[in-house]
Amino acid sequence: MEEFPAITHVTAESVPAKFRIHYEDPQAVALLAADIRERLSRCRAGSDAPKVLLCIGTDRSTGDSLGPLVGSKVAAAGGSYYHVYGTLAEPVHATNLKEKLGKIYRAHRNPLIIAVDASLGYLENVGQINVGTGPLLPGAGVNKSLPPVGHLHVTAVVNVGGFMEYLVLQNTRLSVVMRQAEVIAAAFLAVAAAEEETRGALEWGTVWTRSR
Repeated sequence: MEEFPAITHVTAESVPAKFRIHYEDPQAVALLAADIRERLSRCRAGSDAPKVLLCIGTDRSTGDSLGPLVGSKVAAAGGSYYHVYGTLAEPVHATNLKEKLGKIYRAHRNPLIIAVDASLGYLENVGQINVGTGPLLPGAGVNKSLPPVGHLHVTAVVNVGGFMEYLVLQNTRLSVVMRQAEVIAAAFLAVAAAEEETRGALEWGTVWTRSR
């Protein structure tokens, strides 16, 4: 298996517990954004590391379209905070993941990668969005052997797993996946806005101090 050392180990000084919230929670966007921002601040890669949003999945399967939907929504919003890989137009999936990882490491020096993917789980967890520090294993739920990806990861439980996963993903309700993707994308954009505001305030403060 091709290995990407900067991805396959956790790069946080201390690993906070996994964060979970249902997409219908009224505070989902704000709480997701706060958790993601906190995890980013803990990463040893530092605040200047290029932030790569790696959204895994394909539009050929309803349940597996979560990642490309998130990537498309963040990319469409513009901004320079994230480098987005994985959209509806150019998905990142099992057959091209290793190729895309190579491209990312050629294009960005020491990138901080945030991986996004759909997942299957227990019935009571369908609709939950999970955030964790460290890599995820894309394709594990459908028995694919792929490299672990992400210094951070965000997953959404789109349907029930345990039996005929491919068929389950293909028959997942698009409305659920769309709403989860909207919440996740909004949280990423909120993080970017907050970080850019903070950076602007720091730069203004530096200029003001020097001008005194």
